[in-house]
Amino acid sequence: MLISFLTLLFFGCLTGVTTVLFGFGGGFVTVPVVYGVLSLDGRPGADAMHVAVATSAAVMVVNAGVAALAQWRQGRLRRAYLWPLAGFVALGAAAGACAAALIDGTVLRVLFGVYLLVTIGDSVLRRGFLTVAQPERPRPLGRRTVTLGGTGIGLVAAGLGVGGSVMTVPLLRRRGLPMAEATAMANPLSVPVAVAGSLVYALAPAGAAVGTDRLGFVDLGAGAALLLGSLPTIAVLRRVTGRVPDRIHSVAYVALLLVVLAVMLLLGVNA
Repeated sequence: MLISFLTLLFFGCLTGVTTVLFGFGGGFVTVPVVYGVLSLDGRPGADAMHVAVATSAAVMVVNAGVAALAQWRQGRLRRAYLWPLAGFVALGAAAGACAAALIDGTVLRVLFGVYLLVTIGDSVLRRGFLTVAQPERPRPLGRRTVTLGGTGIGLVAAGLGVGGSVMTVPLLRRRGLPMAEATAMANPLSVPVAVAGSLVYALAPAGAAVGTDRLGFVDLGAGAALLLGSLPTIAVLRRVTGRVPDRIHSVAYVALLLVVLAVMLLLGVNA
């Protein structure tokens, strides 16, 4: 129990780092970590994956909200890129979370890995992410991108408990925004995904049989341990946002996704 708590606390700190620097809100760190901790504790793999995704969504509500507030106070958010995109993201998130609650946990884990692989390939192979020439004025989002793209982002992100930052960051990056601003706006865009996902998983009928220490599929103890590590880290690191060179920032973004993919593959083999 103590080892599990310390593990969650440590990765909670890492979650704070990824929230501030990459706009992840925690999803890509918390899902593998919670899944791994629960699997090692002897819970069935399918059950563990649903709980991991649900707990990730709940943690993101707090992390992304706190980070978004800090970035708004620093003047890093651009309203034109947040609204109405956030509204369509929320719409898709509600549908995605409902669908994910009905999907088998093993399938959910495979979809999570595929999503990571596609995102990494897109970031590396398509031009405009690792290196981008900064225009005088970033290009605005088109109507189709806002409506269909926003709904799709919410659908996938809430279903996998990842917040959507891995779609919104490349999207904004290719519109000409520097990494510091693209990752900053990923946090407020993750809030509707996290809220929708948390509500659906917390109220899911199937979650009632998971355990008495949980709210639906949300593991309250794991979530608290992760937040205990992430919130102080966010408070400290928000002061260094924007100081990382753009090229290093984008390469580190892809490198972190590769690490998460490797961890998920390893957990899948041992499950």
